[in-house]
Amino acid sequence: MSANRPFVLTIAGLDPSGGAGILADIKTFEQHKVTGFAISTANTIQTENQFYEIEWTNLNFVIRSIETLFSNYKIAVVKIGIVASLYDLNQIISTIKLLSPSTKIVWDPVLKSTTKFVFMNIEDHERLNKILPKIDLITPNYHEAKILFPDFSSKENSFLTDILLKGGHNKKALGTDTLFLEDEILELLPSNQKCFEKHGSGCVLSSAIASNLALNQTMIEACKNAKIYIENYLSSTSTLIGYHYV
Repeated sequence: MSANRPFVLTIAGLDPSGGAGILADIKTFEQHKVTGFAISTANTIQTENQFYEIEWTNLNFVIRSIETLFSNYKIAVVKIGIVASLYDLNQIISTIKLLSPSTKIVWDPVLKSTTKFVFMNIEDHERLNKILPKIDLITPNYHEAKILFPDFSSKENSFLTDILLKGGHNKKALGTDTLFLEDEILELLPSNQKCFEKHGSGCVLSSAIASNLALNQTMIEACKNAKIYIENYLSSTSTLIGYHYV
């Protein structure tokens, strides 16, 4: 057991550059003083600015890994990154909820890489709508939100789960995130720090939120504090890979 530190699990891809995926998540977990576990959904060949190849992990292997960890540890929060399909996503989430109904789930819906490699196609919105209520928070950017919700409107709160709409692609209010909760909509404004684009910034943000939720913060607190963390990360270097500790 890890003394006084909650357990947080990332289920995502392995990026050998360390800027995204489970390596970035584990770095973020450690900085938040939670104990991080990782299950790889895919191996990739990539750098911080080029994507070459992906090899998906067999779903049964992923499920057995989940079962093994949950049978030995009380995992507070799971962060999910790239998965091959909605079917895989549903199987992963259903397994988690069967083993531990109280475990919170944060899904960062990475549908394609910044170099346009497609990880997941959203073709069955009916299936998606059955999955979303099992998730506590999703963290799409504007492009992903429009794919997930074809009739998306940033002025409405009619979703099936909480959503943190990231503002990195919002040309009208760059850096302003919008948190859609069941009974309110909050804008999270950017600070005055000079931020630089980073490979894997969505991974870092979602794993920071997962960490904060594991530390018993409310959803609002978790998202606000994660925004502080990601802005420090974005401002840490002018390159595509940032520093988690300065």
